[in-house]
Amino acid sequence: MTEKLDELRIRLDQIDRRIVDSLAERQAVVGEVAKVKVDGATVLRDPKREEQLLRALSEYGKNAGVDRHFVRRLYREILDHSLRSQQVHLSGGDRASERTTVVVAYQGGEGSYSHLAATRHFEVHPANVVYEGKKSFDSMLQSVTEGESDFAILPIENTTAGSINESYDLLARMNLVIVGEEIQRVDHCLLAIDEVPLSHIRRVYSHPVALAQCGGFLSALRECHVEAFNDTALSAAKIKEDRDLSQAAIASAEAARLYDLKILRTHIADQKENYTRMVVVSRDPIELDPRIPAKTSLLFATRHEHGALASCLNILHEHGLNMTKLESRPRPNTPWEYIFYVDFEGRLDGVGTGSALQSLSSATGFLKVLGTYPSRIPKESEPAAIFAQSESPESSSAPRSGPAATRAAPARDGGSIRVKAGSPRAEEGEARIPVTKQPYRLASRVTRLKDTLIRFGDVELGGDVPVVIAGPCAVESREQIQNCAREVKEQGGAMLRGGCFKPRTSPYSFQGLGFEALDLLEEAGREFGLPIVTEVLHPADVARVAHQADFLQIGARNMQNFALLKEVGRIDRPVMLKRGLTATVDEWLQAAEYILAQGNQRVVLCERGIRTFEQATRNTLDLSAVVVARERTHLPIVVDPSHAVGVRRWIPTMAEASLAVGAHGVMLEIHPDPNSALSDGPQALTFQDFESLMKRLPYCVPPAASLG
Repeated sequence: MTEKLDELRIRLDQIDRRIVDSLAERQAVVGEVAKVKVDGATVLRDPKREEQLLRALSEYGKNAGVDRHFVRRLYREILDHSLRSQQVHLSGGDRASERTTVVVAYQGGEGSYSHLAATRHFEVHPANVVYEGKKSFDSMLQSVTEGESDFAILPIENTTAGSINESYDLLARMNLVIVGEEIQRVDHCLLAIDEVPLSHIRRVYSHPVALAQCGGFLSALRECHVEAFNDTALSAAKIKEDRDLSQAAIASAEAARLYDLKILRTHIADQKENYTRMVVVSRDPIELDPRIPAKTSLLFATRHEHGALASCLNILHEHGLNMTKLESRPRPNTPWEYIFYVDFEGRLDGVGTGSALQSLSSATGFLKVLGTYPSRIPKESEPAAIFAQSESPESSSAPRSGPAATRAAPARDGGSIRVKAGSPRAEEGEARIPVTKQPYRLASRVTRLKDTLIRFGDVELGGDVPVVIAGPCAVESREQIQNCAREVKEQGGAMLRGGCFKPRTSPYSFQGLGFEALDLLEEAGREFGLPIVTEVLHPADVARVAHQADFLQIGARNMQNFALLKEVGRIDRPVMLKRGLTATVDEWLQAAEYILAQGNQRVVLCERGIRTFEQATRNTLDLSAVVVARERTHLPIVVDPSHAVGVRRWIPTMAEASLAVGAHGVMLEIHPDPNSALSDGPQALTFQDFESLMKRLPYCVPPAASLG
């Protein structure tokens, strides 16, 4: 009997090798097909041919004595693998073989569902792929940001547990791009080091989500304690290491194989159909062949206006974009406001998408495109006929229905919109405003007639009630900034300003205390309930400063620091843009456009004086610019008379004049002892001067709040 069994096993091994050889031969032909499709107009997928093939093979299998459903399921996987190979080839991924190694990060241990999804997604990658497990989602994405990993795979939603909130929050915070997605089937198993009765199990380890998904099964285990662990696969590794027969883990069958564990029960989740959608993130976007069915993800924050969300969703509908997901998350550091995450079918260079994003930019307070990438769907739950979207060459990226399904209106300048992942920027074409005449489309009143209101806490900037922003030119000490904050609060000021990083003309002048000053400024603002505004000088510092400051300031010397403008445009924080020393109003608005074009719509313009031949004042306060700018742009405008005039006794008069010509607020420098100030003492108001001015502006601010 043993000899006969060995003989049969040898025959099976030979058959299996022939199957693998046939698959390799088939894959080689698939590669040739991909080469033919590169330069042709042939569709990537032909659902009708797939359905015919599956039907024919199923019938052939039935006649050959093979279960037809097994044949159909097997060939779904084969066809899916073929599609992935063609997509890699058509997107130029085969050239990645020039890179010998690609590092893919995932959360958890080998055999986790994230690891399984990563290997599935990158199995057709031509380079050598190295998979590295990380302790957390945060550390995983940081490894991509810092260049240690090329890609990371991030779980984002589950059909049973719902959305994974931490993942959405990380995508909002980090400057990464989604370049792919994977649908991973989740089949939880109960694992142990040996075959033992379930009644002997006293402790079960797994990830909290996995434990929640198996609640029904776990509740049936008597006298059993459930304990959350970092990861499903790591919980399997733990019981392997502990060698305790009373312990079990919930993980995948692959984890059982890797750690040489026994599967006590399979399919123990409460819901049979359990899938996790994961996204692949990278530092840079990918190129997609127009024939590859694609999905686009973005996030936006609505303006604080009636019907704001409905207006945003209507824009997608009006442009024929089919939304497949809408998710909301609390907006960081902004209580009771929300960021919305949207997925829609289509691509950034698709018909109507560029104009839709331009309209959406005007309707939102913050917009960030997370990426365009090949879409995946669970093959087990989709018939072959709709397994992938069938596209003809002339409608490969067009929406299936809606106003934009036929043809978008031609651009006035004959150009075309091109939007890159990570930015909703429409460079030319399909615009409501002629590019040649209006280089600042998003900042223009032609795009948005209604004034933009910027709210943070109890402060509203851009409305009918002007605001006063005050504080020292430079944060010098804890005592100094605390005294200034108390004075601003007592006199009814709306915001506390303070310089932490000082871009001085002379390298020998006081350069500021840096992040130490930022800590002191944040502490003072928090203690007295005042939002804080401070200047940021370098793109690398933007994220860190934004984490503490409520308002970021771009100084006059950096008005055309385009790298810095783009970086603050990617941050969900209001930005105050000071006018350059010799900048025209149009140049000022074009600089604001750089910020708006990256997605951040909460921009405030600040007139701080321009350089002329006049030497009586530090600069010349151009109040006519306020009038001109208010006519041309919907953005709020404040005036900084302190830097413009530079002489203490003239500043109150110019502050009143600024509000008289229509400024939405003024920003003033104050100091407990201007004569001893380390920076710009002659233009700082004393507390007495500030109190006197505020009394002359009773309409400007609400009554001072009691400090208790």
